[in-house]
Amino acid sequence: MVVHKLSDTEVDRIFQALADATRRDIVSRTLTREQSVSALAQHYAMSFAAVQKHVAVLERAMLITKERRGREQIVYGNVESLRRAAHLLGAFEKIWHDRAIRIGELLADPQNGEEQ
Repeated sequence: MVVHKLSDTEVDRIFQALADATRRDIVSRTLTREQSVSALAQHYAMSFAAVQKHVAVLERAMLITKERRGREQIVYGNVESLRRAAHLLGAFEKIWHDRAIRIGELLADPQNGEEQ
């Protein structure tokens, strides 16, 4: 599978969307099974309009897809976008891991403490 590179704007949208607990829960629920926006709204102590706004943020971040079926708006999770986000986090983890190894090597090198 080829994962395309994310633009800075796409990365910002994804992580800003995932920064909110309600939006993370919506993503989780819609990955399990597709749901209407009104069915999603029943899970939260907020107005239907507030849930719609959360859904719009997630849709802009491409973490969910919304489609109209008759009178309902059906929402389902976008696994590919989550894979891209996970790939990005994996790249950051590799950078941090490599830095930790390098620090360990520097600390283990007895000549690093000596002046030359």
